[in-house]
Amino acid sequence: MGTSLRPIEMLAPVGNLEGYIHAVNSIPVLTAEEERELAERYHQEEDLYAARQLVMAHLRFVVHIAKSYSGYGLSQADLVQEGNIGLMKAVKRFNPEYGVRLVSFAVHWIKAEIHEFILRNWRIVKVATTKAQRKLFFNLRSAKKKLAWLTNDEANAVAADLGVEAKVVREMESRLAGQDTPFDAATDDDDDKAYQAPANFLEDRRADPAVMLENENWEEDSSSRLHEALTQLDERSKDIIRKRWLGEEKATLHELAAEYGVSAERIRQLEKNAMKKVKNMLAA
Repeated sequence: MGTSLRPIEMLAPVGNLEGYIHAVNSIPVLTAEEERELAERYHQEEDLYAARQLVMAHLRFVVHIAKSYSGYGLSQADLVQEGNIGLMKAVKRFNPEYGVRLVSFAVHWIKAEIHEFILRNWRIVKVATTKAQRKLFFNLRSAKKKLAWLTNDEANAVAADLGVEAKVVREMESRLAGQDTPFDAATDDDDDKAYQAPANFLEDRRADPAVMLENENWEEDSSSRLHEALTQLDERSKDIIRKRWLGEEKATLHELAAEYGVSAERIRQLEKNAMKKVKNMLAA
């Protein structure tokens, strides 16, 4: 294969965004054959090197999609980084047998992560929670770039296009026009105004002795129950769980398969059965 691997740090567009964009644009685009080979290696063999190459070769598409959301007043680097998370989720779920290119499959995941980021950060108070509200938010936000406050006719037209009532459009319009109240006092506020900031009215319970003791007891109980559950497993299952989940470095299925002289699928089955037993014992 003629694909070259770039440093994984490029997944985080920190520092000079223009330099990041130039770097990802220099990564060669995969041919259909190269993409399928890499996808098969990751899907069938859990080859993380292949997954990394799939991600790196598609970072340019994330940048292209993120640019279309530049009108929300949020950092372009943050939008790109959220889109990259969506890309990695898409690579994890992509099956080469789907018969489509990865970029077509990944568009949904990339946009979904960017949408979630915008809705979480565009306002302190959520402007959209249901699926219908989210659709209305992005469609109305796009229309408002060219319109001031909607007239009755314009509100009715938007409502008809999106299949909602006009009053729902009006409500979302008011949310879009709303302003956030600062959580902390502004630096130039005098003492008469500073005390009114919401931050001064919240109770900090982190140092509450009762809460601290409750959290400590919960952690000790959970740790004890987990240890007890592990003692009920056979030695091989116990070792697999420890190396797959409890060690600092997670062992792969293939590494454990080589150690025990069985297939990776057999290790996966043993792991699944052991995890099921542990969960049942913890829930008892």
